[in-house]
Amino acid sequence: MAKTFYTEHDIEDMARRGQRSLVVGDDIVLTDLAYESARKLGVELIQPHDTPPGAPIRPYFNQSGTSDVTPAATGMAISMEALKLRVKSAVRSKLGDKIDDSLVDRIIERVASDLGYK
Repeated sequence: MAKTFYTEHDIEDMARRGQRSLVVGDDIVLTDLAYESARKLGVELIQPHDTPPGAPIRPYFNQSGTSDVTPAATGMAISMEALKLRVKSAVRSKLGDKIDDSLVDRIIERVASDLGYK
């Protein structure tokens, strides 16, 4: 049986058309970015009970579509400021002092937000 592959662009197009769910069976395969796009855009991935998916449902997404690996979910919650300090320290150790602190702050905030970290 031929498999149908979905990319992040396919999921974005579905969401734009108002389609809010996709049945994921043994003939449907989603790329990692497609899973991420589905989570971000609120597209529900429905798995039939008797049919295994073509690619496994990622363990780091729970049924509600939020990440299971957020700091709060793992018991490692820290403040955003502490997170920024730790990341900037790691970036400085790799790149030196010639980094734009405000740019690094914006990148950290965007990634943290995408991961569901508040």
